[in-house]
Amino acid sequence: MDLSLKLKRAFVISALIFIGEFLGGIISNSLALLSDAGHVLTDTFALGLSLIAAEIAKKPSDFRATYGYHRFGLMAALLNGLSLVGISIYIFYESYRRLLRPVDIDLSVMLPIAFIGLSGNLIMTLMLGKGHEDLNLRSAWLHVVGDTLSSIAVIISGGVIYFTGWKTIDPLTGILIGLIIIIGGIRVIKESLHIFLELTPPGFKTEEIVKEIKEINGILGIHDVHLWSITKGQIAFSCHIYVKDQRLSELECIKRSVEEVLKKKGINHIALQFECKECEETGIYCRL
Repeated sequence: MDLSLKLKRAFVISALIFIGEFLGGIISNSLALLSDAGHVLTDTFALGLSLIAAEIAKKPSDFRATYGYHRFGLMAALLNGLSLVGISIYIFYESYRRLLRPVDIDLSVMLPIAFIGLSGNLIMTLMLGKGHEDLNLRSAWLHVVGDTLSSIAVIISGGVIYFTGWKTIDPLTGILIGLIIIIGGIRVIKESLHIFLELTPPGFKTEEIVKEIKEINGILGIHDVHLWSITKGQIAFSCHIYVKDQRLSELECIKRSVEEVLKKKGINHIALQFECKECEETGIYCRL
């Protein structure tokens, strides 16, 4: 199924679940259900944002964006992560208020709606799949998975109240839901910022890559090295390579050898600059 179609269907299901849980939470006076509705609202926002970003990311590179529009998806992931943290803070606040003053819960409304919400979330989780390399899609999927766990927690909370009458379980469940949400949100934010700040991609060791390139026959030195992510799964590398004075055609063998080393490591955007005069800067990194 096309990614955009998956996101469209998940968006519609999420919006319907939000309306049902929000109204059900108000009628039943359940904070757990209202917390879950708040999470579903962020799901709906996240899925809509991911859908827009996915459509924009399809655009080919042009004079405005020479690397393409992939980072729109990354921006959507960052906003989704921030929304997860925001809704968690609100849930913690409301849970604290209800711990001080527990309220009556109408289980006849709360539990049926919670089961409907769980069914919808399970459908969306299966629809979007798992193991995504695309950070935008993964952030949307995390929203849905978090809400599936939240629905389960709401149902358990309702069961405890039904059999024991312990109302405090409702705000405690809200806190648990908030923790689930905020952990996923912080992870997405950290990974998005890592790429936005153009830090070295996780799992790559620049010094080891440079050492391997230096061992290629004909290379005398390497400097001004840059290694960064354009977006999730698209790694870029650039450097200056010092070689003896020779014809450009004679450099082709060295160039292919360097590209082979980098491509084996999963680096797919490569820019090499060859020089026959050693740079005054001796370090491998650029000094701006």
